[in-house]
Order: sequence, then structure tokens, then C-alpha cells
Amino acid sequence: MMARAGLNAERLTAAAAELADEIGFANVTVSELARRFGVKDASLYSHIRNLQDLRTRVALYALRDLADRLTDATAGKAGKDALAAFGGAYRAFMVRHPGRYAASQTPLDPEAVAGSEAVQRVFRTTYALVTAYGLREPDATDAVRLLRSTFQGFAGIEAAGQFGHPRPAGESWNKIIDALDCALRHWQVSP
Repeated sequence: MMARAGLNAERLTAAAAELADEIGFANVTVSELARRFGVKDASLYSHIRNLQDLRTRVALYALRDLADRLTDATAGKAGKDALAAFGGAYRAFMVRHPGRYAASQTPLDPEAVAGSEAVQRVFRTTYALVTAYGLREPDATDAVRLLRSTFQGFAGIEAAGQFGHPRPAGESWNKIIDALDCALRHWQVSP
């Protein structure tokens, strides 16, 4: 049955990421994944070690996906154009892939992070965005935290359908990008 299903770690990881988007990352289990393939749980253990291994693989898969989207969106752009493209890619990823986004926010073993090119690309792309505004440490970290908090908060509320006002969310989003651009251009630099 394993050969017929064509199971391997990559296929299981991709399927678990899809499953996370459908049922929530916290609800992904080895049993749920095995059901998706019509196999017994034991069939998966020759490809993954355990549930934690599967969740780490999904988190790294999600981070690769996010890194690709952020770097593609910002390539060749600077300033407000880069900020809008970055924010748009972040927002779209979070809204369209809530399970993957949740996985990407999971604390990972430092060894997994150190060996992940995707994690480093997310960091590099994010910090490049704020350093292009002339920000250096510790201001760059503060600015990254501002952007991440804003994007995550907005997209989380949007994904939950909790904007209970007739004004289109996209119009508010554009105002937020304008405000963030202004804040980054006029940042009070730390001494």
C-alpha cells in the first residue's frame, strides 16, 4: 500500500500543510494525515519520526513558501513600493493559508532554525525592507516588530471576518501602508 500511495517525506509534508489550512495546524495529527492517504498510521513512520517531526517539517515548508512570496513580491522594489508589496504578500499568505501561517509561527528547535535557509531568507527580506529606510539596530528590530504586529493583527482580524464596518478592508489597508511608510521615513532614531 505504501508504494501505491507514493509516500515520501516531501509528499507527506505538503499534504500536512494543506491539511493545516483546512482544519488548523493544531489539529494536524499523524492519524489525520494517514486517513488522507488511506493508509495506517504506521505507514507514515518510515518517512517521519513522530508528530513533532511532522510539525517541524510543516513549519519549515510554510516558511519556505512565505520566504518565496516575500522575496518575489519585493524583488526590484524599494521604499513604499517594497513595503506595500511585502505587506500584501504577508497578508495574502496569512489569509489564504491560515494553517501554514500558524505553522510558520511555531517555535522551532534552534538546530532546525540554524539549518533552514528559508528562515534566514524571511529574516533577510524583512530586515532589508527596514534597513532600506535607513534604520539600523536597535531601531531595525523595533520597526520589524511594528510591521509584523500590524500585518498579523490586520490579517488575523480580516481572516476571522471581524471587520464589522461597510468600509472595504482594502481601503483601510492602503491607509495603513501609507501610515507605516510615513512612520519608517520619519523614525526617531535611537542614540
